[in-house]
Amino acid sequence: MSKKPTILICDDEEGIRESFSLILKDKYDLVFANCGDDCLKTINENKDISLILMDIKMPKRNGIEITREIKRLRPNIKVIVVTGYESAEIAKEATEAGADAYITKPFESKEILNKISMYL
Repeated sequence: MSKKPTILICDDEEGIRESFSLILKDKYDLVFANCGDDCLKTINENKDISLILMDIKMPKRNGIEITREIKRLRPNIKVIVVTGYESAEIAKEATEAGADAYITKPFESKEILNKISMYL
């Protein structure tokens, strides 16, 4: 049996992390971070991570800054930015930072699974 891909979910809201967990736990190995600094620490400690679901709005450092740092440290990790604000400006900023895609909240299970399957 092959190993499941590992996804890091970085969001400061526990409810969002739980929602992602319910949707993804059967298909993927999941790791969680509740802030950007936690996320960076986790990718340095866990070389199996192949995709990150990254919230934009977080305390201290936002998801765009953290995405830039992730892409500098581990350019092969796919990053899907998750935001509560759908705007062309945010999409452009996320893409310029290195995000591979973005999803808006509230999201549907099928949308998340489809988007992730494009990158894993």
